[in-house]
Parts: sequence; C-alpha cells; structure tokens
Amino acid sequence: MTSIHNGNIAIIGASETTEIGVLPDTSVLDLHANAARNAMADAGLTPADIDGVATTGPLSLEVSHHLGITPRWLDGTGVGGCSFMLHVRHAAAAIASGAADVVLVTHGESGRSRVGAPPYPRSLDSMTGQFETVYGATMPYSTFTLPALRFLHERGMTVEHMAELVVSQRNWALDNPRAFRRKPTTVDEVLAGPRVAYPFTRDMCCVLTDGGGAVILTSAERAADMPGSDRHLYLLGSGESAEAPLVSQMQDPGSFGAFRRAGAEAFATAGITHADVDHLMAYDAFAHVPLYMLEDLGFVGFGESGDFVAEGHTSKGGRLPMNTNGGGMSYTHSGMYGMFAIQEAVRQLRGEACEQVPGVEISFVQGVGFFFGAAGSLVLSNRRP
Repeated sequence: MTSIHNGNIAIIGASETTEIGVLPDTSVLDLHANAARNAMADAGLTPADIDGVATTGPLSLEVSHHLGITPRWLDGTGVGGCSFMLHVRHAAAAIASGAADVVLVTHGESGRSRVGAPPYPRSLDSMTGQFETVYGATMPYSTFTLPALRFLHERGMTVEHMAELVVSQRNWALDNPRAFRRKPTTVDEVLAGPRVAYPFTRDMCCVLTDGGGAVILTSAERAADMPGSDRHLYLLGSGESAEAPLVSQMQDPGSFGAFRRAGAEAFATAGITHADVDHLMAYDAFAHVPLYMLEDLGFVGFGESGDFVAEGHTSKGGRLPMNTNGGGMSYTHSGMYGMFAIQEAVRQLRGEACEQVPGVEISFVQGVGFFFGAAGSLVLSNRRP
C-alpha cells in the first residue's frame, strides 16, 4: 500500500463558507453544503467526481445525499474540534489503499445561531453529565480553569502570559475583514475585561460564530493531471491520539499526552524537525491551549512558552508565525475550530492569506478535541518531496 505521507496525498480543493460570523438564516446542513460547493469549485470538480465523504455533526450520509454524491467510502469520526485533522488522515489512508479516489471533508456549524444544531448541554447520562455538569462544570471555560491554573503554577507563569497571547493573535486579525474581533487591544485591556471564569477574561475565550469549511483530497498522481496543480498541497505527515473524555481524568493536567504523541508521530512521519516549520496553526479555543501546544509539541522547552509569545516570536515578523488568521479567539470559532485552522494553513501555503507570511513551505496544524480529550496533527507543504 502506498504511504499516506511523504507527499503521496494532495489537497486539491479548499474553501470556507462564503460568509462566516452571524448567519441566523443558514442551517448546519446548508453550511456544510456551501463550504463543500465552494471547495469543489476551487478544485474544478462536481459531485460526480467525489466518491468519499468525511464529516462530523450531521451524518456523513446526510451530507453526501444533500450534495448528490454517491460515496463508496464514509467517515463519521467525531472527537470534537480536531475531528477534521483526523478526517484528513483517514481520507489519506482510504486513498492510499484504494478505498476511495477523491474524498471531500466538510464542516458546518451554527455555533452562534443554533440553526439545526443539537441542544446544549450534553445528556445527564453521559460521562460529562454524570461527573462534571452536575457540579456546575457545564462549559469548556469552567472545565479548563484548573488545567490552566496548574499549567501556570508549575511553570511560574502568570495570567499576563495568556493575555500576551491574546494580543499577539488579535494583531494578526486587525486587517482581516472576515475576523470577528478586529479591535486592537493591550495586555492591560485583556486583563481588565469581564471575568468569565478565573483565570479567563472574555478575550481569553474564543468567539462564538457560524460557518464552515471543506477540503478535497486525492492521490498526488491523480492530482498531477488536474487543473491548478500549482496550488495543490501535500500531506507530509500526521498523527492522532486521545486521552480521556473528562478533563479531571487527564494523566497530567499541566501537559497533554495526546499532543505529545500525535505531534511526535506527525514530525516522525513527515521526516522534519521543528526548525523546518515555517508556520504553525495551534487550535486556540482558550488562551492557555496554544501555550500547552508550543511546549508539548516541542517547539519550546518546559515553562518557555509564555515568554516565547511575549517576546514576539509568534507575531508578525517572528520566527514561528502562529494563528495568522487571528485564531479562534479573534477570527472565528463555530464550536469545532479545526477546519478553520486547516484552511488558514492552506491559504498560507498557497500564498493567498490575508496576512501572508513570506516563504511558507511547511505548515504544522495542531488540533484539540473535547477539552483535552483528543488531538490531531497535520504537516502540510506546497512542495512534494
């Protein structure tokens, strides 16, 4: 079987929904369809060209039927916001094995308007319902508080370090017309904002929006004969892992094992080092999560993430540009942000980003799911080895 890595699988189409933000007249299924059709137009394909569909939220068969696709391969893996990183990895395996030829991965979520979305909170017979919701831990800002405080305490870091990350990412969003939060801010303003749940102020938490995105994958050999080959991207490496459905069951609240395992596999399968990475998309539902990622992925050492951000290394002109669309805290966050992280990596590698980083050849995309439950890592490049 052909390897799923080393540039053997290509991303030939990618797009977000035409609009993102507040879309009270658009259902979840319509968001999936809009993103999918935009991605098909980007790739120059029709539904008849696609034989694989992967998604979470609606059933993959609902999406395929709505779009008029007759699939011979389906994936409905649902592990929260990093599901789409896993979908890309699984689609690559399907293509490499011959189970599918052209796979569409879709996302659509009415996170703000809740049109066609399932109700909150989770059922009381679920794990979270039994052991967290009944104690008042009903949303991620309340389940993330203790891990964030543990992380800061163990490293001698402060909430100012989280505020520095917010400011860095807001600066990426200032001139992005699709970003939800575009107002300049300072560390003092972030810290003085409305308190959500200690240590989080409002701007340390992601925005809540409607929107979606989609990507289309096929083999690099097939892609070579398709139009737009100069815009095709390649999967160099990937990884996935999981830990527990409850934050309280993390082996170490100050470090996420799934980040370490998925990230290490992605680096190993891609055959690259940290110095090879030109651009990082680090899922940022809350201000502490990219700090975990920087350390758990090995970009910096223990306790170095806060100063790394404060010194400007992830900002414009820094040596590791991170979350260049503004991230989930400033650009958009529909509830499952992973697809938007992939989309920004695609734009950077194509040279089409709003805040384009010069010379991007390798982008590392890291996702998280279910509040430190799962992780997915992708290494993408605009050059095939």
